[in-house]
Amino acid sequence: MAFFSDIFSRAGRVARGQANQGMGKIEDATFEATVRQTVVDMKTELNNVVRSSAMAMSNYNQLDAEYQKYVRQSADWKARAGQALDAGNEDLAKKALAKKAESDKQVTSLQLSVDQAQKASESLKTQVGALKQKIDEGERTATTLVARKNAAMAQRKVSEALAGVGKADNAFATLASFEQSVSKEEATAKAFEQLAGAGKDDDLEAQFAQLGGHSVDSELEALKRERALPSVEIQKSLPPAGGR
Repeated sequence: MAFFSDIFSRAGRVARGQANQGMGKIEDATFEATVRQTVVDMKTELNNVVRSSAMAMSNYNQLDAEYQKYVRQSADWKARAGQALDAGNEDLAKKALAKKAESDKQVTSLQLSVDQAQKASESLKTQVGALKQKIDEGERTATTLVARKNAAMAQRKVSEALAGVGKADNAFATLASFEQSVSKEEATAKAFEQLAGAGKDDDLEAQFAQLGGHSVDSELEALKRERALPSVEIQKSLPPAGGR
């Protein structure tokens, strides 16, 4: 069982390795498209945030409009109450002030909601602005990443070509393999040549080679005879001692 477990484990690692390698090739081939799509996704998310923010800001605008309406009504009833007093009609002035009190109550009721909605609206506008800046930065980063990726891939291809590695059809690697094949053939031919001459009698061949030429010793003796010849001829030309 342990044997089969090890086999399956190793097979699984091989399969995962091949899958990762295949995924790596896909990522390399689609890197630029993937980076660009990431920026598009960021912009889509920004649009969703903007829509949500717009709804929150619309809620604030509605609350603020309602709030301002009651503020104006309060001021209007106050002015009417003053007009009634000027006319000497206190009863009408009291009625106008009662209406003003109702408006003031609505103003007080809406005040907290309006303040909260205003803070949320301002915060959302700030966050949306920051998100836009981040997306602009991301777009610039994406362009830089694509350029860096392309440069790195080009550098890797050049380095692989110089090293004679990389793809199986690398021309440099192919030429190197041809050179190795030729060197092997040359070495084999030399070996056969050495084997072909192994049966010859080298000493006998050397003796016959000397018959066709002069040795250093024979040349030395000839030189000695040549240098000794003039003295011998002089001695022969001299008359014998005591003769006339």
